[in-house]
Amino acid sequence: MAVFRSKAATAGEAKVAGERSLLLGIGISAIGIGMFIPFSLVFFHHVTGLSLTLVGLVMTVTGLAGLAFMPLAGSAVDRFGAKKVNLVLYGIRALGFALYPFASSLPAFAAVALVTALADRSFGVVQQSLIGEVARGAARDRLQASTRALQNAGMGAGALLVSGVLALWGTGGFTYTAWGNSLAFALAGLLVSRVRAVRTTGAVGTTGAVGTTGAVGTTGAVGAAATGSAGYRMVLRDRPFLGLTAANFLTALGYSALSVLFPLYLSTWLAAPDSLTGAAFTVNTVLCAGIGVLIAGRVRRSGARRTRSAALGALLFAAAFVGQIVLGTLRPGQTVTLVALLVIVVVYTLGELVHSPSGGALSVSAAPEAVRGRYLATYQLSYSLAGALAPSLFTALLAVDGRLPWAVLTVAALGAALALVRLERHLPAEAVHAEPPAVAAAAVTAGSGAAPERRPAAVA
Repeated sequence: MAVFRSKAATAGEAKVAGERSLLLGIGISAIGIGMFIPFSLVFFHHVTGLSLTLVGLVMTVTGLAGLAFMPLAGSAVDRFGAKKVNLVLYGIRALGFALYPFASSLPAFAAVALVTALADRSFGVVQQSLIGEVARGAARDRLQASTRALQNAGMGAGALLVSGVLALWGTGGFTYTAWGNSLAFALAGLLVSRVRAVRTTGAVGTTGAVGTTGAVGTTGAVGAAATGSAGYRMVLRDRPFLGLTAANFLTALGYSALSVLFPLYLSTWLAAPDSLTGAAFTVNTVLCAGIGVLIAGRVRRSGARRTRSAALGALLFAAAFVGQIVLGTLRPGQTVTLVALLVIVVVYTLGELVHSPSGGALSVSAAPEAVRGRYLATYQLSYSLAGALAPSLFTALLAVDGRLPWAVLTVAALGAALALVRLERHLPAEAVHAEPPAVAAAAVTAGSGAAPERRPAAVA
């Protein structure tokens, strides 16, 4: 078994061409995002000179338009490739932030904000597709973990950077921040241009399209040309993948809890100081940036199936939510509340660190390569819909009882864990396993000195 793990890990986790450039670009762009996300309304108010009301209205409308654009971004990935679309989006974001200081009229700001929002909303779809395009096997899980850690670290660094800029130049520093953001996106694009895609020739799994030399998956998907013409109809016929997307929606509600529900719960139900919200965010960010790659590596090297490690992450979410219910029922003193909340945030963050790499790699690997963009656009909508629904759902439940939203989130997380395990046998083997069983068996045989037996690609 030791031989199997060593050789499988070596084969599955080989560095991809241009990996350092890809990760460096992601980190730099995250710094740019962190420079304006915490102050978004105020940021655009000072950069454009428009009122906060107008800025908020434009951001809402353009954000909704960005959601509607995501399916088109998925189609563009399938037609032109994730790397090309990724570079275009970086270019649009760089240009948009360079123009913001000159967009002082409402029409100009709306036009720039619309184009930039289309790129921002679609970027997650394209970046996930790019990981699938440049990496295979366990390397996808590693890139997922590294990406999340760099994004947290970069956004934290960006927030600190803009705080320093504002301390030096006051609100006029927002203009310099916009241009710095533009530079960050441009530099990230240059770095990502060095990444090279992996060329594949094999068959794919149960939901997949035909490879250049391979066999058809069990759902009857066909080659690249045919799947391209099928478009989103193929996605809607793929019940296992739609089930995976629905399970992710349930988990995504939990991802929204820290930023949306947690502050409201603290101030209303627990009557705790608002400073605890900042402490919780700090703990979450530091853990994600500091030990995210380590935790994901431990999970990956354990040989756990992606479905089960993602389910474990959902169970840790559920444990944290139950902790909030217990805390909200007992309502102890401030010292005990502080300690309990920090423990709950640590458990919540561990759930995030276990679920995110496995869930991301699972969705990328379950999508047929020829239509990966469309598949991932559908999958990413689960995050967007959960983020849009969370504020109204949480506030409505909180008005009834402060523990009720946590109870709903607990049920959702448990449902997601159960769904992931039940979907396991319906998803492609190459999606469920970071290292497919056929490859793992070959690694064991090679370690024992025997010649590997030739077998067809494994399917679920």
